[in-house]
Amino acid sequence: QVQLVESGGGLVQAGDSLRLSCAASGRTFSSYAVGWFRQAPGKEREFVTTIIWNNGRSYYADSVKGRFTISRDNAKNTVYLQMNSLKPEDTAVYYCAAEYYTGPHYYTSPTDFGSWGQGTQVTVSS
Repeated sequence: QVQLVESGGGLVQAGDSLRLSCAASGRTFSSYAVGWFRQAPGKEREFVTTIIWNNGRSYYADSVKGRFTISRDNAKNTVYLQMNSLKPEDTAVYYCAAEYYTGPHYYTSPTDFGSWGQGTQVTVSS
């Protein structure tokens, strides 16, 4: 199983940007799907975006499409979540998740992923 460590969260104002990082240890992300989820207080964990490491294809929740971008760095074995035009409703704990990808569809449910990071808090003030 791959171990994941997120970083990059913080407190920002509406309209600002943040970049989250998800670094893998124990093995590489090769052949994995890596996803970002978020969970606000009192709400269920919500899918944000996912990327298939081997081909770089990605998929986004409608709520973040056009504002968030997921990317990968092979050399650093790291996945990034660039978040632009942040809104107060983006406030949540953000989690990175990974799972060996066997296809054929994008993994978008928390139950699709077996490895999780500890989470990083993102707070957007209005």
